[in-house]
Amino acid sequence: MALLLHRIGRFAFRRAWLVLAGWVVALAALLGAGIGLGGQLQESYAIPGTESQQAIDQLAAVFPQTAGASAKAVVEVPDGASVEDPSYTAAIEDMETALEDVDGVASVLGPFDEYAGDQVSDDARTAYIQVQFDGPSTEVTQESLDAVLATGDIGRDAGMQVAFGGEVFQDQTFGLTITEAIGVLFAGVVLIITFGSLLAAGMPLLTALVGVGAAFGGISVVAAFAPVSSTAPMLAVMIGLAVGIDYALFILSRHRTQLARGMDPQESAAEAVATAGGAVVFAGLTVIIALLGLLVVGIPFLSVMGVAAAFAVLIAVIGATTLLPALLGLAGKRLIPKPGSRAYRRAVAGDEGGKKTMGRRWVDTVLKAPIVFVLLVVGLLGAAAIPAASLDLNLPSGAGEEGSSQREAYDMIADGFGPGYNGPLVVTVDITQTTDIMEDLDAIGARLADVDGVAYVGQGMPNATVDTAIIQVIPESAPNDPETKQIVQEIRALEPEIQEDFGTPIAVTGYTAVSIDISQRLTDALVPFALIVVGLSIILLLIVFRSVFVPIKAALGFLLSAFGAIGVSVAVFQWGWFADLMHIEPGPILSFLPILLMAVLFGLAMDYEVFLVSGMREEFVKTKEPRSSIVHGFQHAARVVTAAALIMFFVFFAFVPEGTGAIKGIAFALAIGVAFDAFLVRMTLVPAAMALAGRGAWWLPKWLARILPDVDIEGEGLRHHLAESEWAEAEDADVLADDLLVGDPADPIGPLSVAVRRGGALVVRGRANERRLVAATLAGRVTPAGGRLAVLGAPLPTDAGAVMRRVAVADSATDAAPGVSAGDVIAARVDATRAWYRLDSSRAAVSAALRHVAEARTATADPLAWRTRSLDPDVPFASLDPLDRTLVAVAAALAEQPGAVVVDLDDASGPADRLWPALARLVPDGVVLIATVPSGADSIPAVDAFAARGIRSLDLDTGPAGIPDLVARPQEALR
Repeated sequence: MALLLHRIGRFAFRRAWLVLAGWVVALAALLGAGIGLGGQLQESYAIPGTESQQAIDQLAAVFPQTAGASAKAVVEVPDGASVEDPSYTAAIEDMETALEDVDGVASVLGPFDEYAGDQVSDDARTAYIQVQFDGPSTEVTQESLDAVLATGDIGRDAGMQVAFGGEVFQDQTFGLTITEAIGVLFAGVVLIITFGSLLAAGMPLLTALVGVGAAFGGISVVAAFAPVSSTAPMLAVMIGLAVGIDYALFILSRHRTQLARGMDPQESAAEAVATAGGAVVFAGLTVIIALLGLLVVGIPFLSVMGVAAAFAVLIAVIGATTLLPALLGLAGKRLIPKPGSRAYRRAVAGDEGGKKTMGRRWVDTVLKAPIVFVLLVVGLLGAAAIPAASLDLNLPSGAGEEGSSQREAYDMIADGFGPGYNGPLVVTVDITQTTDIMEDLDAIGARLADVDGVAYVGQGMPNATVDTAIIQVIPESAPNDPETKQIVQEIRALEPEIQEDFGTPIAVTGYTAVSIDISQRLTDALVPFALIVVGLSIILLLIVFRSVFVPIKAALGFLLSAFGAIGVSVAVFQWGWFADLMHIEPGPILSFLPILLMAVLFGLAMDYEVFLVSGMREEFVKTKEPRSSIVHGFQHAARVVTAAALIMFFVFFAFVPEGTGAIKGIAFALAIGVAFDAFLVRMTLVPAAMALAGRGAWWLPKWLARILPDVDIEGEGLRHHLAESEWAEAEDADVLADDLLVGDPADPIGPLSVAVRRGGALVVRGRANERRLVAATLAGRVTPAGGRLAVLGAPLPTDAGAVMRRVAVADSATDAAPGVSAGDVIAARVDATRAWYRLDSSRAAVSAALRHVAEARTATADPLAWRTRSLDPDVPFASLDPLDRTLVAVAAALAEQPGAVVVDLDDASGPADRLWPALARLVPDGVVLIATVPSGADSIPAVDAFAARGIRSLDLDTGPAGIPDLVARPQEALR
């Protein structure tokens, strides 16, 4: 991972304009496609498999007239007047007529129609007209809505107050206000204070804004093909902006520290992406896992929100590891802190001496009495979590935003009829088994009316096919009132009794019923969600930190933060503390807020854990001193983590005062959760708990250590790789070994030391199993047991992938399968390594390879002239003589266009005096040949053939040696 990120960082730094152009094209494509496709945001609270949703689906099938979107035109006359006054009645009927003429309206039911329900208030001052559209809200055009709203002028001209409500008038637009911009401005101020440089402060903001733009474009594209709620892009923008700034902040901070310490800008950028960027990748992966964990809940709109936010985080990670190093490449040396500046002094300061930073003073204070701080943090967060015990969950009430027509209509209905009229329930009745339909429906309606809290029960209405009927039930309480939930539960409890007495199964649907079913689905999914998200994230942290204590402590600390944030949210949003100050209307907590908070906050909490504890881990790996590692890691990460947490807090909190109803609660809970987790848990509880655990904080069972991959997030492996690469580049050699050990570490072959110049040859002599093991190690297929080894300039084992791609192995034994021709052997290698876009036949490459084999044979002084002809590609490979079989196998390996070829030459490979000259002619000058031969094999033909190119030897029986030690030859021929 570190090596890959190092290469990405270096490439982006060196090819800055190319990377920037790629981002510009991608951003323009996503935004252009999103706008061009015209996707619309829509609220959809469908929850497949629940009683309420099944009832909704049934109504769509048997009552198609109820399947479309609905709206209410609410009218109110002045005090002392009545809607039944002739002038007002005439105006209402004129509105009905005008509404019926609107394109897209299926039906209109006025308060004075024959089949009207309870549509006139008791004081006769308020009435409403029910409007049914042809299709769902997403198919209702803006022209139709404008025409509906225009009919309100008829009522207003008559002296009535008119307002329109319903799902079609819900605000589905995505928009940002000045407060969100203020949040970004605060983030910029924090960055300027952190870096002391406008140029440096602007880079995280730029990468975050570009990432948010790309994420929003992608979500807009999806919205053209699938339902996407208006909350989803807001959530994605909020999270994408916060993590985008933070991820770039961590990498940039590492880069500037290294620049201050004298590192070259290019190497610094690459190493910052490899180390801090590695922490960013794992932190981002944790956030993505947590957000995608929402898929297990099985609620489509929540899954869309999770996927949208995860996509924004993914873009933020990609931006931090590609776009940011490109910007660093453009800035070059201008990012180096000026000597004497605060940023410079912090970068070059050691753990001891000089003025202590605030972070150092804080961690010293915590470590003086760690148990006190553990108890204090647990007590504070436990107290904050107490209000969570009275948590009341519900969906948004549908009242709309303050000042909107929808809100005006909602309030008029509530004042005139009662709050329950804003959330009527619909009871579906299966009447296929009853013969006295209307009498049974009246009896069922009477039982529904006996339920406590029911204000009105409408007349049962069968459908045209007389198999299903619907009964409207209006509660006395508001849609989001706990009493309404109780009414739904009591009606559902009547179902067995009604079915037994009348043979008519019933089901309850409607806004409140859907809300109850969502809450139940969320409750049922909470445990598996927590197991999946926390479990996978603990595994990730196990891999990163190679410790049992650290991930468990991180998870427990997160639970404290999450419940504390939920408790504070209940106190503010449900109990109404400081509600006026933050423009909040007290009410139930959003149904999906707790599980969404757990998903997002867990990922963000792990961000801080990774960034803070990775420095402790890095120092512990070096010193094995737990206490000094805590101090070192904390004081070097505290300032950046503090800045990151403040940025997230400001960005999240900026969405609270003027955000939409749903996003307010989410943003507030996240802001409080981040503050609790960063400052109380990560920066106080973590160092205290680590100090109490001592060396046990880094304990890992040996069996677990063996199976966990080493991701090298501290960069130790990367630094070793860079040192080895520098050593390899300093020598003009294709094969370079220094005290190399091969095979079993307990009983290795070696030590072996050799240097083979570029394009030369290496002969390895020994017993079959030993020489083949050495050959496999040189080819990158087997990890060295010790020492140093580089092949084609790539150190092993850290760059084994590159070596395996550039070193081909000729294997005549494997290629000699029955029925395989000489052409098949070469064609298989050509097809396996050819670029995916090359669709041409491999026949030309096979012919060329066999022609080279024929030309190579002329170097053997073979007296038979016919042997200079090309081999027939259809001749069976197994029928070739040993010399031809070996040459074809090597030619097949060369078809991969490698930098080195490994071949095992045993006694069945052909006569040495013919084989070696043929190999010298077949293998191009720029390709090194690594050949293994039996012990005691004659080396004179090899020296004669490769003298001009340079040849070295490893004798596994006697140790490393040069061929001149075995056969007297001029030294010049071996260079």
